[in-house]
Amino acid sequence: MAADINKRLSQLRARRDGTDRMAMDASIRAEALAKSLYPSTSTEPWEKRGNANQPHTRYAIGAMQPVSDTYTRISRETAERVANQLRDRLASSGITAEFRLQGSVPLDVHIRRVSDVDLLVIDTSFLTYIPSGAKAQRGGYVSTTKTSTGVLDLLRALVEIDLEEAFPAADVDKTGAKAVKISGGSLPRSVDVVPAHWFDSAEYQSSGLEVDRGINIYNKKTSQTIENFPFLHIDRISTRCDAIGGGLRKSIRLCKSVKADADRDINFPSFDIAATMYHANMNALRIGQYFDLAVLAEAQRFLDVLARDHAFAKTLLVPDQSRAIFDTQEKLRGLGLLSVEMDELLSTVYKENASGTAPPQSFNDMRNTVQLLAI
Repeated sequence: MAADINKRLSQLRARRDGTDRMAMDASIRAEALAKSLYPSTSTEPWEKRGNANQPHTRYAIGAMQPVSDTYTRISRETAERVANQLRDRLASSGITAEFRLQGSVPLDVHIRRVSDVDLLVIDTSFLTYIPSGAKAQRGGYVSTTKTSTGVLDLLRALVEIDLEEAFPAADVDKTGAKAVKISGGSLPRSVDVVPAHWFDSAEYQSSGLEVDRGINIYNKKTSQTIENFPFLHIDRISTRCDAIGGGLRKSIRLCKSVKADADRDINFPSFDIAATMYHANMNALRIGQYFDLAVLAEAQRFLDVLARDHAFAKTLLVPDQSRAIFDTQEKLRGLGLLSVEMDELLSTVYKENASGTAPPQSFNDMRNTVQLLAI
């Protein structure tokens, strides 16, 4: 944690009030400006916690708070508006599509008021499946000459054309490998549109539950398809978090915020941050529903354990069990850097709140003090 905590607080506020992205588009500038005209609503509750001598404490608490439902709703509504335009236009080309959200917004771990939204466009005319699954064994699938690559390549091309026609004043960025980004014009949020088709896992063939159903997405640059389980990822983190009163989501937002505000470049994807905290001590995070700083204490502890024991870190799987979290050395380096940032934040929060107590002998002493602070 850099010494300039005022800079960190300014960055945190800017993300949460939208001013960090005012330069992106006129609609975003207007929204952020409108908020600034009403001082009574421009200060969030976390900004009033602690005193003037506790800026690191205030930062830690603010960094883990959810973005207002009002602004999250705008993100969802923007994605729905894009989906409605694509649904009709794709239908005119003979493609029936379904639409789903994936990523940090539906999981509620986004840290920006003006958050990009990931919108899946799913061509329902084609799917892939596990041959050993129950439905496949019953002969429940019809063979086809279509291929995954062919279906998604065509869908990607149509999405690019349809977005430009539907939103002529917006900017349509076609350079992304997996998504077409649309922003600006009348859209208050950017939307990453991801062409996909369904993948029926063995679990889905038995359960019929969409959380068990996968998707295949397309990498335009390599012409390869990639299998994902975004709904299972969301469901497992949400279920675990809800069972402990919200502490898991708080820990994910905290880690993402600290990464965003670090002076050093930390290569540790948000998806993998969420997957990592999924394996933290839920009993420790449960205390976060009463004492926010217990979330900081557990995040620091768990990241420290993993940074010191790479062999253990490499055993951890993403929530959908499809791969190891730390499958590259770059992620392990990112883990180490984030752990250092969290060490520094815990130390400074301890110092702001531990006047009159004996100097700590270890991080464990700091955690024991910090986790039950009522701020």
